[in-house]
This record gives sequence, C-alpha cells and structure tokens, in this order.
Amino acid sequence: MSRTMSGKSETQQAQPLLKRLAWLGGIWLASVLSLGVVVEIIRLGMAAAGLKTH
Repeated sequence: MSRTMSGKSETQQAQPLLKRLAWLGGIWLASVLSLGVVVEIIRLGMAAAGLKTH
C-alpha cells in the first residue's frame, strides 16, 4: 500500500476528492436549473404583458 506525505493512502485521499467533485457537480446543476426557472418566469411575464420572445 502506497502512502503519501500525510500518511494517508491514495484511496483515503481519493474519496474526499470524489465527494468534493460530487458537491461541485451538484451545485452546478442546481444553479443551471434555478437559472432555467428564472428564465421561464421572465418569459411568462413577458407573454402576459403581450411581448413575444421569438
């Protein structure tokens, strides 16, 4: 088993990395979805005011 400078094995260090990447992906996905919701609300408001988006 290989050990790094901190004394933890590579698998012990890889797990927190995967966890951080999962959080990054989750936060990115949530931000994209929330932006989509905001865009749709704006489109509905524009359509209600008689404006066309296309």
